[in-house]
Amino acid sequence: MAPWTSADITDQTGRTFVVTGANSGLGLAAAEQLVAHGAHVVLAVRNTDKGQQAAARIGGQGGPGTTAVEELDLADLASVRKFAARLDGPVDVLVNNAGLMAIPFQRTADGFEMQFGTNVLGHVALTGLLLDRLTDRVVTLSSQAHRLGSIRLDDLNWERRRYQRWLAYGQSKLADLMVAYELERRFVAAGSSLRSMAAHPGYSATNLQSRTESFQDAVMGVLNRVVAQGPEMGALPELYAATVPDLPGGVYIGPDGPAESWGHPIPVGSSAASHDREVQKALLRACEELTGVTIAVP
Repeated sequence: MAPWTSADITDQTGRTFVVTGANSGLGLAAAEQLVAHGAHVVLAVRNTDKGQQAAARIGGQGGPGTTAVEELDLADLASVRKFAARLDGPVDVLVNNAGLMAIPFQRTADGFEMQFGTNVLGHVALTGLLLDRLTDRVVTLSSQAHRLGSIRLDDLNWERRRYQRWLAYGQSKLADLMVAYELERRFVAAGSSLRSMAAHPGYSATNLQSRTESFQDAVMGVLNRVVAQGPEMGALPELYAATVPDLPGGVYIGPDGPAESWGHPIPVGSSAASHDREVQKALLRACEELTGVTIAVP
């Protein structure tokens, strides 16, 4: 079969997508393609000025779709609730794209470790608050770094351990993947037509690699120029997961190249730890308790 590209995206006219972190990187690349294929895309962004700039860039490309810019700070549950309350009408696809990678230790507005709070808890809360308006699927972005992670249910927010930025990132990306799998199981158990799937971009050059506030920024800057694929290719797995009509829930999509670092999207495997059903269930329950948002499947 020929490799899947953005040219294979079916007509998305009349469909609404919410894409978090859509003002730059993978989120912007995904939003551009969705609008180019007729979708209405809500750019859910922390900085609305940058969001408006992204919307203007997308609009300048002349696609048939439309955009709206809405403020969303995933590191503040009050902001997540306000976003969900403002959002009007049904949402076909929620793309939980935004994320932080390997940053210095910080805490969110609600006291959570920043990477877990933003990458996981903010998106769990958003998913739960939008669930009664979703009509098709939820796509959650994970990473090959999920293989570095382990889930410490007794210390998800790094209160008992010495903080290690890459292990914290790995935990957050493993948690994203496990939440996606558990969400699909809940959909099936409830007899819902909704689907949950996950995707990862391989090694893609985005601004994530410039936020570690360490020498690693310079190293990854070089690797971005020499090794990484661009955001347009990196966005293909989440676009595949978000738009392929007959894609079953519970799949994980990544690049088809060596070590899944680059290439065209295909279903891929994930670590043995990610398939631990008991931890999946306990993790999502813990996320519900921490956020105060229940995943109530319609």
